[in-house]
Amino acid sequence: MGRIIMLTGGARSGKSAYAQQFASGYRDVAYVATAINTDEEMEKRIRRHRQDRPQEWTTYEEPYDLKKVTAYGNHDVYLIDCLTVYITNLIWAEKNDWDEWEILSAGEQAELEYKIETKIRELLAACSASKADFIIVTNEVGMGLVPENSLGRLFRDISGRANQMLAQQAYEAYFVVSGMLMLLKGGA
Repeated sequence: MGRIIMLTGGARSGKSAYAQQFASGYRDVAYVATAINTDEEMEKRIRRHRQDRPQEWTTYEEPYDLKKVTAYGNHDVYLIDCLTVYITNLIWAEKNDWDEWEILSAGEQAELEYKIETKIRELLAACSASKADFIIVTNEVGMGLVPENSLGRLFRDISGRANQMLAQQAYEAYFVVSGMLMLLKGGA
């Protein structure tokens, strides 16, 4: 118990489907959704995700404080979908005026990065201290698909470091591309 399983890959690669497949092997599953309903497309995706997962799973909607999910119930596994969306939520909560992104000082950017990375470290420490397993879905962000502006660079940098921290602690790590699962670390 207490293992972290990481699933990463591009958007719509099949990560969430594999994560649900992994979680189905557990008796008591907590699904932790991080998505926020921001527009019609996101509303449809959230609705589809809710319909696709087993009804017996417990769902927690937690867009801003993933560390506290370790205190929810006494589940065998927590499926966190998705760490990258969580990072986006944290950035948006701190700085939600898009026009101000180009004028962030280096100090302001460093402070924001520190706050968010601290939350990621707290989450990973809580996962490691738990008796439950954690399946964490995250996006690979180093493929040049992030906008080349202050916001894009900040998101890419924080997400990249979060993925590195997650991969270091993960018992198993997988990369999903075009619906194919590739083992990167661990496994039997």
